[in-house]
Parts: sequence; structure tokens; C-alpha cells
Amino acid sequence: MEPTAWPGVYREGRDLHTINLTPGERVYGERLVTRDGVEYRSWDPFRSKLAALLLRAPPPELPARVETVLYLGAAHGTTASHLSDLWPDAAIFLVEKSPESFAPLLALAHRRRNLYPMLADAQLPERYAADVGLADLLYQDVAQRTQVPIFLENARTSLAPAGLGILMLKIRSVTQRRPAAAIVRDARRELESAGFEVRSEIPLAPFSKEHAALVVVRSPSPSTLR
Repeated sequence: MEPTAWPGVYREGRDLHTINLTPGERVYGERLVTRDGVEYRSWDPFRSKLAALLLRAPPPELPARVETVLYLGAAHGTTASHLSDLWPDAAIFLVEKSPESFAPLLALAHRRRNLYPMLADAQLPERYAADVGLADLLYQDVAQRTQVPIFLENARTSLAPAGLGILMLKIRSVTQRRPAAAIVRDARRELESAGFEVRSEIPLAPFSKEHAALVVVRSPSPSTLR
């Protein structure tokens, strides 16, 4: 088991792993492996877009310390559970608006002390921004036509000045009619015009078709979010 460039993520062959925060427990049927007395959980890139990103490109550079994470569209908690492994002392706030998805997410949080699920709409960050404070990582994976505006509104209220943003762009949730490249290009322009620097733009195929990851930080220019 070899460490990767992302702290807390390990690789064995072609597979990614994280150290299991709750040894002996699986979250979504993933494989558990033990090496030198340490239990690891395999991280399936076909189930987690973040794992797909880490396999498809050099991992984005994290802030010096990750104490608070805001995750929009946490669903059943597959990716959230691996973030829980990575930062056991962080506060990881999980926004999910579907009651059907929220039930297993809440059950997962009962077993993992650093997960804080919120049944809320990511389009209305004013309803939870005070609870979150400033996040070092803003991670979004929502199937909405207005994905970029949702990301920007949450960044305005909750992303720390030196924080990292990862937007998992669900291309066909934006429109079925336009070419994928045009949708990604428009998303990039919208982020840049709002004061972000797009550090990388990574297609997630073959793990997740019609998806692209946009990794952003606040622009070093004097422009401000608007």
C-alpha cells in the first residue's frame, strides 16, 4: 500500500484506498483489506466521482489544513464516507435535499462522528451557512441545470478565502441539446467571471460518462465574487 500525493489516500496496483475510520464496517459493499495491521477501504471510482478524479489526473492541491468541508449533494454518503476517513478531525457538512437519500446518510453519520448531514436545498445556502462557517473545501455533486450558480452562491457564503472548490459538472443535467465541450466551456467562463481561477478541467470518463471535474480557487486578481 503506497501513499499518493493526496494525504490519506493510498494506492495498491490500480486501486485507491483510505484507512477505515470504523474498522470492520463497510459503507457501500466496498472491499476491506488489511496491510501491516491497518484496515483500508477500497475507493471505487465507478461509485465516487472524486475517486475518478484522483485516478484521471494529478490530485488537486489541498489547503494546508482541512478543518471544514461543505459537500453539496451527498446522496447516500459513498464519497462522504471516504472524506470521513481522510479527515477524522474535520467537520464535514453534508447537504442533501432528498428524504430518501437523507435517511441512509443520517444512519451513516450516527456511525461516523465527523459527518454532519443537513436536509436542505443547496440552492438556499442562507439556511445552513451559519452552521457551516467557512469551509476549506467546497465539493459539489448535484444534478441541477443551474449547477454553476449553485456552486457560486455557496462559495459566496461559505468558501474560505484560501479554500479549494471542486465542481462535478453533470453535463446532461444542464442541457441535452448542446455539445459537452460547449457546456464545460460555458461553466468555466462563468466561474472565471465570478472571480475564480480554474486550476484544472478533467473529464471523468470512463468512470463517469458525461461528467467533468472543475477544480477552482479564488482568482489571485483583485476581482471579487459577485
